[in-house]
Amino acid sequence: MVFSSVTFLLIFLLVTSVFYYIPNLFNKKNKAIGYKNAVLCLVSLFFYAWGEPVNVVLLLISIAFNYTVARDMSYRTKQGKKNKALLVFSLIFNIGILGFYKYGGFIVENIASVFNLKISYFAPALPIGISFFTFQILSYVIDVYNEKNEALKNVMDFSLYISMFPQLVAGPIVQYSQIQKQLRNRQENIEEVSEGICMFVKGLFKKTVFANAAGAIYEVLAAEGFGNLSVLGSWSAVIFYAFQIYYDFSGYSDMAMGLGAMFGFKLPINFNHPYIASSVTDFWHRWHITLSSWFKDYVYIPMGGSRRSIARNIFNLFVVWSLTGFWHGASWNFILWGVYYFILLVFEKYILKSFLNKIPKFIRQIFTFILVLFGWVLFSCTNLVDCISLFLAMFGKNGFMDAAGTYVLLTNAVILFIMGIASTGLFSYEKKENEKGLRTVFRHVFTFALLFVSIMCLAGDSYNPFLYFRF
Repeated sequence: MVFSSVTFLLIFLLVTSVFYYIPNLFNKKNKAIGYKNAVLCLVSLFFYAWGEPVNVVLLLISIAFNYTVARDMSYRTKQGKKNKALLVFSLIFNIGILGFYKYGGFIVENIASVFNLKISYFAPALPIGISFFTFQILSYVIDVYNEKNEALKNVMDFSLYISMFPQLVAGPIVQYSQIQKQLRNRQENIEEVSEGICMFVKGLFKKTVFANAAGAIYEVLAAEGFGNLSVLGSWSAVIFYAFQIYYDFSGYSDMAMGLGAMFGFKLPINFNHPYIASSVTDFWHRWHITLSSWFKDYVYIPMGGSRRSIARNIFNLFVVWSLTGFWHGASWNFILWGVYYFILLVFEKYILKSFLNKIPKFIRQIFTFILVLFGWVLFSCTNLVDCISLFLAMFGKNGFMDAAGTYVLLTNAVILFIMGIASTGLFSYEKKENEKGLRTVFRHVFTFALLFVSIMCLAGDSYNPFLYFRF
């Protein structure tokens, strides 16, 4: 089940809201937090089982195992005992499951290729969202080990933290410290629910209108064959892919934040207009913020971060960005994508920093956007042949113009312009501090209009993928 579906909007969300808010009818909202957590937990498991009836068992096993390990850690800490063996055991278990499902086939395939072996391997279907909920579990266990947080005693609360449907399958990656107090002490009110609905509708519109439109256009150009595209066609393909993946993922994140707010949770922001970044460093402060924060807190800083020598810092960056690429998928193009950003960040930090600061911000923004587009070439092409073909096409191998690229660009120039302007945040209709009067009325009317358009698009369009479900 996806957020951008009629089933979710008109049945699942409606039924969940009714059962969740029953205590409010009897003025027992403060005494019914256990009931509300149980409702959210059960519907979250149902939400996951809707498309993954088998893998929901895997999710439950992970929840039970890590709840037990964390509780044992807290108990041993109070006894003054060390927990390193438990931590290692938990890391092996969680990373082992992720590795088996996501990377087993890739590892076997490459071993067979290097040693010229014939190895038969059955690759299991990848559970949706496994990378996201595994990282949440790891952050929780590591924080308990470091005594940053005490292990949850209530298994239902822990289950809800891991399985909460707004962010279960595609983030944002919520660290336990960000949500700890909200699990047992949150107050829903009409204003926050209203803002949650506005946020959800904004994300739904970004997904169903912008992302789906950009994705469909990209598919048309990709069908021509990357090796046959002109400069115009190839750059158009990459730009439309860039907007597809941005509006797809940021739209989902907005929907997740909106749903969280509707049930009293404040989930962390995951995107902040990344395509107006003035440097690669700035881009990664704006794109998939919760993933960057996770790697910073649990890999980069524990390895020494930037506190060591320059050589050690460069090594730390290499490890982080190689893992970031590998996290996205078991394929060499994702690893190369991560290494590409490692190289850019090292050059930016140690070689070009003083020079870049002298360049006007607008020029730096354009330059950064072009570098990001090159990265999306590596990200979108699943094999190196396509990557090379697309790069060659972008730099003139097949001439400047072709019929397909020209037609697609001319017929979709308006939607491309609108997506570009919208990605800058120049025209934002989000709530302002101390907002009153006509602006509030306009914002809610505008939200209703976005919802209407989104539902119309859902009803008439069968093209509705979510790119980040595969991660």
